[in-house]
Amino acid sequence: MIDIHSYFELDSNGTDIKTEIVAGLTTFFTIAYIIVVNPAVLSQAIDIQGYSDGEVFQMIAIVTIIASAIAMLVMGLYANRPFALAPGLGLQAFFTFTVVLGLGVPWQTALAAVFVEGILFILLTLTGLRKRIIAVFPEPVKKAVGAGIGAFLLMIGLQEIDIIVNSEATLVELGSVASLTTTPQSLFGLGAVVLILLLWARDIRAGILIGIVTSTIIGYIATLAGVVEPGEIVDETIMNEGIGAVVSSSQYDITPLAGAFIDGFSSVDPLTFLMVLLTFFFVDFFDTAGALIGLGQQGGMLDENGTLPEMDKPLLADGIGTTIGAMLGTSTLTTFIESSAGIEQGGRTGLTAVTVAALFLLMIPLTSLVNAIPTFASYSALVVIGIIMFQGAADIRWNDPVWAVPAALTIILMPLTYSIADGIAAGIISYPIVKTVTDGKKSETFDGRKPSFADQIKSVGIGPWTMAGAMIVYYTMQTSGLIL
Repeated sequence: MIDIHSYFELDSNGTDIKTEIVAGLTTFFTIAYIIVVNPAVLSQAIDIQGYSDGEVFQMIAIVTIIASAIAMLVMGLYANRPFALAPGLGLQAFFTFTVVLGLGVPWQTALAAVFVEGILFILLTLTGLRKRIIAVFPEPVKKAVGAGIGAFLLMIGLQEIDIIVNSEATLVELGSVASLTTTPQSLFGLGAVVLILLLWARDIRAGILIGIVTSTIIGYIATLAGVVEPGEIVDETIMNEGIGAVVSSSQYDITPLAGAFIDGFSSVDPLTFLMVLLTFFFVDFFDTAGALIGLGQQGGMLDENGTLPEMDKPLLADGIGTTIGAMLGTSTLTTFIESSAGIEQGGRTGLTAVTVAALFLLMIPLTSLVNAIPTFASYSALVVIGIIMFQGAADIRWNDPVWAVPAALTIILMPLTYSIADGIAAGIISYPIVKTVTDGKKSETFDGRKPSFADQIKSVGIGPWTMAGAMIVYYTMQTSGLIL
């Protein structure tokens, strides 16, 4: 028999089994929405011949559960940290809207890029090159990525529930009052956003999940009462045949997704593949590193230097989860900041993560029910998640142009170009330029003399200039039609 106390070092971490299980339950209820949201986003990109949209949706839900559970078991049993992992929201948005729908890359090839990214992540973690990579990327861009992805998700969510609509004059505009009050998708979507925001603002555990379920129930009640027509906001098949019919017809075969990444290597444009790969890696790497430091700080796990001891272990769990997730058929996995809910409840060891993993696996028999979640509920959750992700902008030094310009461009260009990669590229390109001009203006001497323009360029460092040059070359080739 395994001694749970000694294996997870419960006593030395000042916790016990009951506390860890309660923490795991708390974390589970704060991130369980991903079982619905992940397939809602990815199913727009993944089209499997011979299978209905509902069947693909369910496949992705099952893959989401399995991949997340495996990653959390590695996090708990190997790294002994209370951190939960699941497919990252920003990364799934990049996968769907930028890579597959935007660049036209086959979804199998996108999964291949995620697989390679996971392997690369593992190798760099094992070889200790993590610190060198962190040093290369501009700090303002790192801090702005989360808020930029939040703005992107906010835009997607608002468009899907018709709060924001197309406009010939200004590209986008608010939906009309008449439309918002008469179109069921808009009306119920807006109501769901308000409900989820209120739950989140009151710091209610599992507020997002509760909001999704509650708004779904209200949608079905309204349909049954004849307020809206069947099929307008909820699944017409479920209304006609009932939940029982959906459950009885469920299928749990994920083989059309599992292993599909292998076919993705057969149709690869090298430069496009490299750009997609690096973006996956960049967002995952720094999102995970930032989450680990923030969660470690909350739980009092950091050392005197502000570093999470043995940080390579949780990073390795992330890499393993991403690799397995790609093999099964989902986008990049990352550490969820919602783990803070469990940490606040006293979770300090891997037993918390193992508890969350077990609860995820228990959801497999219920995955057929995710098809019952109407789109307005799923995308209303994206609106709130996007707002929450803006919290990262508080760490940006807005009074410093070297920070403000790259950060602002990174954030604003993600939703405007409908591309996470374009936003990151804009930040990377602008950083060395602004830093050269700003630092040169501040400096009066350079080795005892007035610095030349060449001195100012050199002082920025070869890393930022190399990255900026690579981004310029890539987008020049892309916009000229030389690559996809």
